[in-house]
Amino acid sequence: MNSMTPLADLTPADRHRAIATVFTENVALVHDWELPTPVEGWVVRDIVAHLVNWFTDFLSAGGQKLPPGPDIQSDPAAAWQAHVEGVQALLDEATDESEFSHPMVGTHRLADAIDQFYTSDVFMHTWDLATALGRAPNLDPAFATQLLDGMAGIEELLRSSGQYGPAVAVAADADPVTSLAGFIGRDPYWPGNSLPGS
Repeated sequence: MNSMTPLADLTPADRHRAIATVFTENVALVHDWELPTPVEGWVVRDIVAHLVNWFTDFLSAGGQKLPPGPDIQSDPAAAWQAHVEGVQALLDEATDESEFSHPMVGTHRLADAIDQFYTSDVFMHTWDLATALGRAPNLDPAFATQLLDGMAGIEELLRSSGQYGPAVAVAADADPVTSLAGFIGRDPYWPGNSLPGS
């Protein structure tokens, strides 16, 4: 993920745009939606379905509705495109006064809620999708470091939530993207991944 401005320095709207663009580039390269992925039990369609479904439900619980899109099972690429455009529109139209109140996570600025709970998830699942396609993930190592540092401080909470499996050990000198993948329970040397973390 190459950008003139580091991801961490972007606004939530621009950070989502940059991260989602890389994910979308990988979606466009999918020819077999049944390809296995580094997420146990998931095929590539499941990655898209996960991002679309959980975040649509998350927003809905806080009173924000995304426009309905195509069926994920029959046209995952079109479903993703509609979803990403809907999320980007929310971010582009959000102001400092735009609040989002969710029964589980409390009240945040809308842009901050999307940034904190969703955009980072797209970033991490880009690794899954690219790896499933046999591609280098091309993720920003500085942003990977930022995410890893933040998650390491609440590791016990994350593991107990069931959102992440046990960490996979990586070399002490592993690059930040490889380290992040290992932390969230992915095998950086998953079959077919000849360029772990690059």
